[in-house]
Amino acid sequence: MVPESPMPGSGPGMPVSELVRRARLTLERSFPVLWVSGELSGVTRAASGHLYFSLKDELAQVRCVMFRNRSQLLPFEVRAGLRVEVRAQVSLYEARGDFQLTVDAMRPAGPGALHDAFLRLKAKLEQEGLFDAARKRPLPALPARLAVVTSASGAALRDVLITLARRARHIEVTVLPCLVQGADAPAQIAAAITRAGRLGCDALLLVRGGGSAEDLAAFNDEGVARAIAACPVPVVTGVGHETDFSIADFVADVRAATPTAAAELVSAGHVEAAARLIGLAQRLARAMRARVERRGQRLDDLSSRLHAPARQLTRAGERLHALHARMRRAHDVSLAQQRRHADALTQRLHDRRPDLARRRIALLRLTERLRTSARWLLETARHRSGLNAAQLAQLDPAAVLARGFSIVRDSEGRIVRDAAALAAGQGLELQFGRGAAGVTVNRVDALAAADETPGT
Repeated sequence: MVPESPMPGSGPGMPVSELVRRARLTLERSFPVLWVSGELSGVTRAASGHLYFSLKDELAQVRCVMFRNRSQLLPFEVRAGLRVEVRAQVSLYEARGDFQLTVDAMRPAGPGALHDAFLRLKAKLEQEGLFDAARKRPLPALPARLAVVTSASGAALRDVLITLARRARHIEVTVLPCLVQGADAPAQIAAAITRAGRLGCDALLLVRGGGSAEDLAAFNDEGVARAIAACPVPVVTGVGHETDFSIADFVADVRAATPTAAAELVSAGHVEAAARLIGLAQRLARAMRARVERRGQRLDDLSSRLHAPARQLTRAGERLHALHARMRRAHDVSLAQQRRHADALTQRLHDRRPDLARRRIALLRLTERLRTSARWLLETARHRSGLNAAQLAQLDPAAVLARGFSIVRDSEGRIVRDAAALAAGQGLELQFGRGAAGVTVNRVDALAAADETPGT
């Protein structure tokens, strides 16, 4: 039996993963990064933030992916049916072997799509009240600090600075540079507006020179609009030409036709104040000249009435001498009056001075009379005291008892004055002049009381 000859290329098969990897590398090396146009289909935003969609035309379609760090910067709403141009790298999704484009930028593919997105955002923000006139703030009359958000290399910044230097050179200007077109522009503009709101400026200028609808698309971004609405200071927009209107213009507190017009608006108060100051200075100069003329006339009048200084000094000296003489006379008169008054007081004092010798003799006499009276009163008191003592001695019960009398008391200590109050066998207490004794009643001889009524 003859063995079968091996087929060309026989040997171990290539793994699918290796095949797909080689195919991906071949595609990425064969195709540079390029712009592809088509219509969006099957748009899906994953929870991770990545954007998945298909790009198609009348004959074919291709799957696309736009990662979150790029898709979140898009200045318009990505929806099915929108014609766009994408900048992408041709690649292969190895896990499924799907041919796809890895997109890093996207732009609407015509004025129709941009205008449609503009109208939708305008209707949305208008419904939320971001365009209401009631929330518009007036510009400060005399702003001292301004913030300018624009491109650092654009003509708009130069126009603003030249206008402010010409009309109000003293205004402090802070420039916050940012991109004003392209995919990254909306995020940078919104961040610059937010940063300007924290600088303590009096107003904010958001300006850009003219351009196509695509060039001005960054100012139709929702994030920019909401940053303007949230800005704590008034915002003036000057975007494009006079005929250009953006969402930023509708949200801003004041819309100017051009960047130069925006600078003129915020400096108008300073121009008016300067003109008013010039008018006031002219009025002040006229008033000062008139006042100087009046004072000059007054000076001339006073000069004509002014006398020679020597004559005035002579008159003043004469008046001084006269006043001095009057003062001396008044002093002499006053001194004489005071002396007379002092003499009168001295005489009155002398007249009222007491006679001490005579008063001393009278005092000695009164003292002797007082001593005599005191001795007499004392003798009289002693005599009366002796009489009272004798009378008291006569009434002393002890003296009566000493003469042989006694005091009879019953058992309760009461003095017995009548035998009728006693009863046989009753105990009594007898008090003598010297000592006492207890006795018992053997009999009672009561005497009838004598009738003291006359004629009975």
